[in-house]
Amino acid sequence: MARFSHREIGAHYEQAASAFLIARGLHLITQNFSCRTGEIDLIMRDQQTTVFVEVKYRKNRHFGHAAEAVTPTKTKKLIQTAQFWLLTQGLSPYDTDFRFDVIAIHQDGDDIDWFQNAITQG
Repeated sequence: MARFSHREIGAHYEQAASAFLIARGLHLITQNFSCRTGEIDLIMRDQQTTVFVEVKYRKNRHFGHAAEAVTPTKTKKLIQTAQFWLLTQGLSPYDTDFRFDVIAIHQDGDDIDWFQNAITQG
């Protein structure tokens, strides 16, 4: 049985999340945007809304739901990274419609939960 690195596993499930969202009408803008403040797994468009997506995977739920891995520290980094991305696109965080979603994947991809507006700025 082949062993895969955490990076390879992450890339696999980010692709699965992207395909899941595309099948539901979203359009991929970019994947794995990173800067000094952090990384965003997927940046997508849902009609006129830019969607920043955090993808979390756990093999099973024995140690909790994958979405529980989105900690307050991770949330803060996501918000800062998203604001930076918007600025690099010439967009204002104050005048642009955007949201933060979480895709939680379990059971080797057979169980996918999509939490829209999962992260709020506050």
